[in-house]
Amino acid sequence: MVAEVVELLGTGAVVVDMTVGAGGHSAALLEAGVGRIVGVDRDPEALALAGERLAVFGPRARLLAGRFSEIGEDDIGGPADGVLFDLGVSSMQLDRAERGFGYRADGPLDMRMGEGEDLAGPSAADLVNGLPQRDLADLIFRLGDEPRSRRIAAAIVRSRPVTSTDQLAGIVVSAVGKRPGGPHPARRTFQALRIAVNRELEELTAALPPAAGLLGPGGRVVVISYHSLEDGIAKRSFRADDRLRVLTKKPRTPTPEERARNPRSRSAKLRAAERVQEAA
Repeated sequence: MVAEVVELLGTGAVVVDMTVGAGGHSAALLEAGVGRIVGVDRDPEALALAGERLAVFGPRARLLAGRFSEIGEDDIGGPADGVLFDLGVSSMQLDRAERGFGYRADGPLDMRMGEGEDLAGPSAADLVNGLPQRDLADLIFRLGDEPRSRRIAAAIVRSRPVTSTDQLAGIVVSAVGKRPGGPHPARRTFQALRIAVNRELEELTAALPPAAGLLGPGGRVVVISYHSLEDGIAKRSFRADDRLRVLTKKPRTPTPEERARNPRSRSAKLRAAERVQEAA
Protein backbone atom coordinates (compact mmCIF):
# COMPACT_ATOMS: atom_id res chain seq x y z
CA MET A 1 0.00 0.00 0.00
CA VAL A 2 2.74 2.39 -1.04
CA ALA A 3 0.42 4.97 -2.60
CA GLU A 4 -1.67 5.19 0.57
CA VAL A 5 1.45 5.58 2.74
CA VAL A 6 2.77 8.38 0.52
CA GLU A 7 -0.62 10.11 0.62
CA LEU A 8 -0.67 10.09 4.42
CA LEU A 9 3.01 10.69 5.23
CA GLY A 10 4.61 12.05 2.07
CA THR A 11 4.77 15.71 3.12
CA GLY A 12 6.66 15.22 6.38
CA ALA A 13 10.10 16.59 7.17
CA VAL A 14 11.03 13.56 9.30
CA VAL A 15 9.38 10.12 9.04
CA VAL A 16 10.33 7.10 11.13
CA ASP A 17 9.90 3.82 9.26
CA MET A 18 9.72 1.39 12.18
CA THR A 19 9.83 -1.67 9.91
CA VAL A 20 12.11 -0.52 7.11
CA GLY A 21 12.58 -4.00 5.60
CA ALA A 22 14.20 -3.68 2.19
CA GLY A 23 13.41 0.04 2.11
CA GLY A 24 10.48 0.14 -0.30
CA HIS A 25 8.22 2.48 1.66
CA SER A 26 11.16 4.64 2.74
CA ALA A 27 12.38 5.06 -0.83
CA ALA A 28 8.89 6.04 -2.02
CA LEU A 29 8.55 8.60 0.78
CA LEU A 30 11.95 10.15 0.06
CA GLU A 31 11.11 10.32 -3.64
CA ALA A 32 7.82 12.01 -2.74
CA GLY A 33 9.69 14.76 -0.89
CA VAL A 34 10.03 13.65 2.72
CA GLY A 35 13.07 15.43 4.08
CA ARG A 36 14.58 12.66 6.16
CA ILE A 37 13.85 9.00 6.95
CA VAL A 38 14.92 7.12 10.06
CA GLY A 39 14.58 3.42 9.22
CA VAL A 40 14.42 0.82 11.98
CA ASP A 41 14.62 -2.97 11.79
CA ARG A 42 15.66 -5.83 14.07
CA ASP A 43 16.70 -7.97 11.09
CA PRO A 44 20.34 -7.33 10.07
CA GLU A 45 19.76 -8.70 6.57
CA ALA A 46 16.89 -6.28 6.06
CA LEU A 47 19.03 -3.35 7.21
CA ALA A 48 21.78 -4.33 4.76
CA LEU A 49 19.32 -4.41 1.86
CA ALA A 50 17.71 -1.15 2.95
CA GLY A 51 21.15 0.46 3.15
CA GLU A 52 21.87 -0.52 -0.45
CA ARG A 53 18.50 0.71 -1.69
CA LEU A 54 18.56 4.00 0.20
CA ALA A 55 22.24 4.86 -0.36
CA VAL A 56 21.28 7.09 -3.28
CA PHE A 57 19.54 9.45 -0.82
CA GLY A 58 22.72 10.00 1.18
CA PRO A 59 22.27 11.57 4.65
CA ARG A 60 18.51 11.85 4.15
CA ALA A 61 18.26 8.16 5.12
CA ARG A 62 19.54 6.90 8.47
CA LEU A 63 19.20 3.28 9.61
CA LEU A 64 18.98 1.95 13.16
CA ALA A 65 19.14 -1.66 14.36
CA GLY A 66 16.68 -2.67 17.07
CA ARG A 67 13.10 -3.32 18.06
CA PHE A 68 10.68 -0.55 17.25
CA SER A 69 9.46 -0.48 20.86
CA GLU A 70 12.94 0.71 21.87
CA ILE A 71 13.08 3.82 19.66
CA GLY A 72 12.86 7.20 21.43
CA GLU A 73 13.05 10.86 20.46
CA ASP A 74 16.80 10.96 21.10
CA ASP A 75 17.25 8.32 18.40
CA ILE A 76 15.53 10.43 15.74
CA GLY A 77 16.79 13.86 16.75
CA GLY A 78 13.51 15.51 17.71
CA PRO A 79 9.79 15.22 16.99
CA ALA A 80 8.70 13.28 13.91
CA ASP A 81 6.10 14.22 11.32
CA GLY A 82 5.23 10.60 10.63
CA VAL A 83 5.69 7.10 11.99
CA LEU A 84 5.06 3.99 9.87
CA PHE A 85 4.60 0.38 10.98
CA ASP A 86 4.36 -2.17 8.14
CA LEU A 87 3.90 -5.33 10.19
CA GLY A 88 4.32 -9.02 9.46
CA VAL A 89 7.03 -10.74 7.47
CA SER A 90 8.54 -9.33 4.29
CA SER A 91 8.73 -11.06 0.91
CA MET A 92 12.49 -11.01 1.32
CA GLN A 93 12.26 -13.07 4.51
CA LEU A 94 9.73 -15.49 3.08
CA ASP A 95 11.86 -16.09 0.02
CA ARG A 96 15.03 -16.91 1.97
CA ALA A 97 14.67 -20.60 2.80
CA GLU A 98 17.48 -20.53 5.34
CA ARG A 99 15.53 -18.09 7.52
CA GLY A 100 12.80 -20.67 8.12
CA PHE A 101 9.82 -18.35 7.58
CA GLY A 102 8.35 -19.95 4.47
CA TYR A 103 6.71 -23.25 3.63
CA ARG A 104 7.47 -23.35 -0.10
CA ALA A 105 11.19 -24.20 0.22
CA ASP A 106 12.97 -26.36 2.75
CA GLY A 107 14.98 -24.74 5.50
CA PRO A 108 15.63 -24.88 9.25
CA LEU A 109 12.57 -24.27 11.40
CA ASP A 110 13.78 -21.02 12.98
CA MET A 111 11.77 -17.82 12.23
CA ARG A 112 13.70 -15.53 14.61
CA MET A 113 14.05 -12.08 13.05
CA GLY A 114 16.86 -10.53 15.06
CA GLU A 115 20.39 -11.25 16.10
CA GLY A 116 22.37 -11.32 19.32
CA GLU A 117 20.02 -11.34 22.31
CA ASP A 118 17.03 -11.97 20.04
CA LEU A 119 18.50 -15.34 19.09
CA ALA A 120 18.59 -16.41 22.73
CA GLY A 121 14.82 -16.87 22.65
CA PRO A 122 12.98 -19.97 21.45
CA SER A 123 12.90 -20.80 17.76
CA ALA A 124 9.88 -22.18 15.92
CA ALA A 125 11.40 -25.65 16.29
CA ASP A 126 11.59 -25.17 20.06
CA LEU A 127 7.87 -24.35 20.20
CA VAL A 128 6.82 -27.12 17.82
CA ASN A 129 8.78 -29.77 19.71
CA GLY A 130 8.42 -28.47 23.26
CA LEU A 131 4.86 -27.27 23.78
CA PRO A 132 2.22 -29.64 25.11
CA GLN A 133 -0.29 -30.58 22.43
CA ARG A 134 -3.11 -28.48 23.90
CA ASP A 135 -0.89 -25.38 24.17
CA LEU A 136 0.35 -25.85 20.62
CA ALA A 137 -3.22 -26.16 19.34
CA ASP A 138 -4.23 -23.00 21.23
CA LEU A 139 -1.27 -21.08 19.79
CA ILE A 140 -2.07 -22.10 16.21
CA PHE A 141 -5.76 -21.26 16.71
CA ARG A 142 -5.24 -17.88 18.39
CA LEU A 143 -2.33 -16.50 16.36
CA GLY A 144 -3.09 -18.24 13.08
CA ASP A 145 -6.90 -18.05 12.99
CA GLU A 146 -6.68 -21.76 12.15
CA PRO A 147 -9.96 -23.62 12.86
CA ARG A 148 -8.26 -27.03 12.39
CA SER A 149 -5.59 -26.32 14.98
CA ARG A 150 -6.33 -29.36 17.16
CA ARG A 151 -5.95 -31.75 14.24
CA ILE A 152 -2.71 -30.04 13.17
CA ALA A 153 -1.24 -30.02 16.69
CA ALA A 154 -2.02 -33.73 17.12
CA ALA A 155 -0.27 -34.54 13.84
CA ILE A 156 2.76 -32.47 14.85
CA VAL A 157 3.07 -34.20 18.20
CA ARG A 158 2.88 -37.63 16.53
CA SER A 159 5.69 -36.61 14.15
CA ARG A 160 8.17 -35.12 16.64
CA PRO A 161 10.96 -34.20 16.35
CA VAL A 162 10.14 -31.64 13.63
CA THR A 163 13.22 -29.78 12.43
CA SER A 164 12.57 -28.29 8.98
CA THR A 165 10.02 -26.11 7.24
CA ASP A 166 9.37 -28.75 4.59
CA GLN A 167 8.69 -31.38 7.25
CA LEU A 168 6.27 -29.12 9.11
CA ALA A 169 4.44 -28.10 5.94
CA GLY A 170 4.08 -31.76 4.98
CA ILE A 171 2.66 -32.63 8.39
CA VAL A 172 0.02 -29.92 8.07
CA VAL A 173 -0.93 -31.06 4.56
CA SER A 174 -1.23 -34.66 5.74
CA ALA A 175 -3.46 -33.55 8.62
CA VAL A 176 -5.91 -31.31 6.77
CA GLY A 177 -5.43 -31.94 3.05
CA LYS A 178 -4.76 -29.48 0.27
CA ARG A 179 -7.35 -27.87 -1.98
CA PRO A 180 -6.22 -27.37 -5.60
CA GLY A 181 -5.82 -23.69 -6.33
CA GLY A 182 -6.37 -22.66 -2.72
CA PRO A 183 -3.90 -21.12 -0.27
CA HIS A 184 -1.30 -23.42 1.20
CA PRO A 185 -2.82 -25.20 4.23
CA ALA A 186 0.31 -24.53 6.32
CA ARG A 187 0.08 -20.76 5.87
CA ARG A 188 -1.76 -20.08 9.11
CA THR A 189 0.37 -22.46 11.18
CA PHE A 190 3.57 -20.77 9.99
CA GLN A 191 2.07 -17.35 10.70
CA ALA A 192 1.16 -18.34 14.24
CA LEU A 193 4.63 -19.67 14.99
CA ARG A 194 6.34 -16.57 13.57
CA ILE A 195 4.19 -14.23 15.63
CA ALA A 196 4.85 -16.25 18.77
CA VAL A 197 8.60 -16.61 18.22
CA ASN A 198 9.10 -12.87 17.70
CA ARG A 199 6.51 -11.76 20.29
CA GLU A 200 5.05 -9.52 17.62
CA LEU A 201 1.79 -8.70 19.38
CA GLU A 202 3.55 -7.77 22.61
CA GLU A 203 6.04 -5.67 20.65
CA LEU A 204 3.28 -3.76 18.85
CA THR A 205 1.30 -3.18 22.04
CA ALA A 206 4.40 -1.77 23.72
CA ALA A 207 5.40 0.39 20.75
CA LEU A 208 2.25 2.25 19.72
CA PRO A 209 1.78 4.67 22.66
CA PRO A 210 5.46 5.77 22.61
CA ALA A 211 5.23 6.16 18.83
CA ALA A 212 2.43 8.69 19.28
CA GLY A 213 4.72 10.49 21.71
CA LEU A 214 7.37 10.84 18.98
CA LEU A 215 5.02 12.95 16.86
CA GLY A 216 4.84 16.70 16.78
CA PRO A 217 1.46 18.45 16.37
CA GLY A 218 -0.16 17.30 13.14
CA GLY A 219 2.17 14.32 12.85
CA ARG A 220 0.68 11.04 11.73
CA VAL A 221 1.11 7.39 12.65
CA VAL A 222 0.22 4.69 10.11
CA VAL A 223 -0.08 0.96 10.84
CA ILE A 224 -0.37 -1.67 8.10
CA SER A 225 -1.35 -5.01 9.63
CA TYR A 226 -1.93 -8.48 8.20
CA HIS A 227 -3.66 -10.18 11.13
CA SER A 228 -6.91 -9.44 12.94
CA LEU A 229 -5.16 -9.31 16.32
CA GLU A 230 -2.62 -6.76 15.05
CA ASP A 231 -5.40 -4.67 13.55
CA GLY A 232 -7.32 -4.83 16.82
CA ILE A 233 -4.30 -3.62 18.80
CA ALA A 234 -3.85 -0.65 16.47
CA LYS A 235 -7.56 0.20 16.55
CA ARG A 236 -7.78 0.12 20.35
CA SER A 237 -4.51 1.98 20.86
CA PHE A 238 -5.51 4.82 18.55
CA ARG A 239 -8.95 5.19 20.13
CA ALA A 240 -7.60 5.10 23.69
CA ASP A 241 -4.91 7.74 23.12
CA ASP A 242 -6.31 11.23 23.72
CA ARG A 243 -3.31 12.72 21.91
CA LEU A 244 -4.57 11.24 18.64
CA ARG A 245 -7.41 11.86 16.20
CA VAL A 246 -8.34 8.74 14.23
CA LEU A 247 -8.22 9.30 10.46
CA THR A 248 -9.56 5.89 9.40
CA LYS A 249 -12.90 4.97 10.95
CA LYS A 250 -12.61 1.75 8.97
CA PRO A 251 -9.27 0.37 7.82
CA ARG A 252 -8.18 0.93 4.27
CA THR A 253 -7.47 -2.18 2.21
CA PRO A 254 -5.46 -2.76 -0.99
CA THR A 255 -7.05 -1.96 -4.31
CA PRO A 256 -8.11 -4.87 -6.53
CA GLU A 257 -5.21 -3.97 -8.82
CA GLU A 258 -2.69 -4.28 -5.97
CA ARG A 259 -4.17 -7.56 -4.78
CA ALA A 260 -3.87 -8.97 -8.30
CA ARG A 261 -0.30 -7.70 -8.64
CA ASN A 262 0.78 -8.80 -5.16
CA PRO A 263 -1.34 -11.61 -3.68
CA ARG A 264 0.56 -11.33 -0.38
CA SER A 265 -1.13 -7.95 0.18
CA ARG A 266 -4.64 -9.43 0.21
CA SER A 267 -5.02 -9.37 4.01
CA ALA A 268 -3.47 -5.93 4.58
CA LYS A 269 -5.37 -3.32 6.60
CA LEU A 270 -4.19 0.25 7.06
CA ARG A 271 -5.12 2.47 9.99
CA ALA A 272 -3.95 6.04 10.58
CA ALA A 273 -4.19 8.69 13.28
CA GLU A 274 -2.98 12.26 13.75
CA ARG A 275 -1.38 13.98 16.75
CA VAL A 276 -3.68 16.76 17.97
CA GLN A 277 -1.82 18.33 20.88
CA GLU A 278 1.65 19.37 21.93
CA ALA A 279 3.96 16.79 23.43
CA ALA A 280 4.24 17.08 27.19
